[in-house]
Amino acid sequence: MTMPEITAEAVPQDAYLLDVREIEEWQAGHAPAATHIPLGDLQRRVDELPADRTVYVLCRVGGRSAHATAWLNHIGREAVNVDGGMQSWAAVGRPVISETGEAPFIA
Repeated sequence: MTMPEITAEAVPQDAYLLDVREIEEWQAGHAPAATHIPLGDLQRRVDELPADRTVYVLCRVGGRSAHATAWLNHIGREAVNVDGGMQSWAAVGRPVISETGEAPFIA
């Protein structure tokens, strides 16, 4: 079975976004509507995610989000990996905000 994956530009405008990066990465720049749950906390906090809609998962370049997507689908949730993560998200001009007061930065 292949993992569901989508390009950053194809993510629906009203998508439920889950960012699984670490707090420092999140603070430096993230999608405005995203929910932040670091990958290491996901199993413990999975009930915070909607069970009735698709979750689009982001990280920096797609590795951690691929793990999160695979696990979420394994437990019966509907999840899709965003190919290229926040780097692709920013590169195609999707909105990015910072929590630091500085310009958003996606390394």
